[in-house]
Amino acid sequence: MSLLSWKLHGTGTSIAPGEVVSTDERLSWPRTIGVGLQHIAAMFGATFLVPILTGLPPTTTLFFSGLGTILFLIITQNKVPSYLGSSFAFLAPIAASVKSDSMAVALGGVVATGVLLALVGLVARAVGTGWINWMLPPIVTGTIVMVIGLNLAGAAKGGLASGPVLGTITLIAIAFFAAFSRGFIGRISIFLGVVVGYLVAFLMGDVNTDGIKAAKWIAAPTFTTPEFKMSAIILFLPVVLVLIAENVGHVKAVSSMTGKDLDDQMGNALFADGLATTIAGAGGGSGTTTYAENIGVMAATRVYSTAAYWIAAIGAMVLSISPKFGAVLSAIPGGVLGGVQVALFGMIGLLGAKIWIEAKVNFADSTNLIVAAAAVIIGIADISWTSGDFTFNGIINATLVAVIGYRVFHTISKSRGTNAA
Repeated sequence: MSLLSWKLHGTGTSIAPGEVVSTDERLSWPRTIGVGLQHIAAMFGATFLVPILTGLPPTTTLFFSGLGTILFLIITQNKVPSYLGSSFAFLAPIAASVKSDSMAVALGGVVATGVLLALVGLVARAVGTGWINWMLPPIVTGTIVMVIGLNLAGAAKGGLASGPVLGTITLIAIAFFAAFSRGFIGRISIFLGVVVGYLVAFLMGDVNTDGIKAAKWIAAPTFTTPEFKMSAIILFLPVVLVLIAENVGHVKAVSSMTGKDLDDQMGNALFADGLATTIAGAGGGSGTTTYAENIGVMAATRVYSTAAYWIAAIGAMVLSISPKFGAVLSAIPGGVLGGVQVALFGMIGLLGAKIWIEAKVNFADSTNLIVAAAAVIIGIADISWTSGDFTFNGIINATLVAVIGYRVFHTISKSRGTNAA
């Protein structure tokens, strides 16, 4: 199969019970476009939130998410259906970098993250991924993900305080949509909550429309040149570990859903996401990751065709050339974003607990318990220390405790026979 050709599944109009549209197949083009639009809807809510929360241009991030997805599909030889959207793991280090330096310096951290992830991908292609599983067992990855989410609790508090009424309405709307549907509506509950909060704010006269009126309908995205500062780059190191875990988990999930062995694409996926993140940071967009949101669309439609992801990627790039669209997003009131932050940052934190639960992490083992407990408190309290120009914040220190602490003390307890059965 050439890169841009797919076999027609049956007549291209339907999927028989028990059948799926495989990665190298497609439905008729109108139906494939329809599925692609569903993928845009699934990724959109999360993808645009990262630039809104960090101050990056939404249309620029959208452009690079589409471009990154195309690169991912090419590098994985059209075998791994996936959309590369904005990674929430970048929220904390970008916020810290902007606070201490500038957005350009934060983008330098995004670029460095992408380069490191790409190098990990090359190593994985050469020697496999066994060393990744050794370095990042579920107790470690779950802890790091939890820390990255809960470290932002202070920011969520400040965001909600900027508009408590709108924030509360938005939060209630998110909870309502999540409770209302286990299907597609439930998966985009945050996006729908933002829509409700935005509309209420507009009716209350709390939306500043000056920027929307002034923005052009069509123009190229704005690009920003990154600056590199080692003290800022250090803040982004934990993100590399999260992106590794997310990519490996995503490829395994897709492999399980499609029934195809995709282990040979693990290194390609890591390299592709690294390259996409590098390019995004170099131009002023947020770092990317493979999106679990779109797995839900595949499960609901039973369409695993990579053709739908090409449609989604191209569609995202088309949307990115409208500054008017970006201005609408940028005008979201702070109170609405505060409500989103409360839900979103908490959900990121609890995803860490979900990793522990699904992997059946044994907390009767005192090593697991102490390492995770110490790391979580260090991260939430943002316990930091400074040496010269370098500040090691709570996320960095918690990551060091989780990765190094687990490996050292697990080895000791295993050699002494004191680890729990």
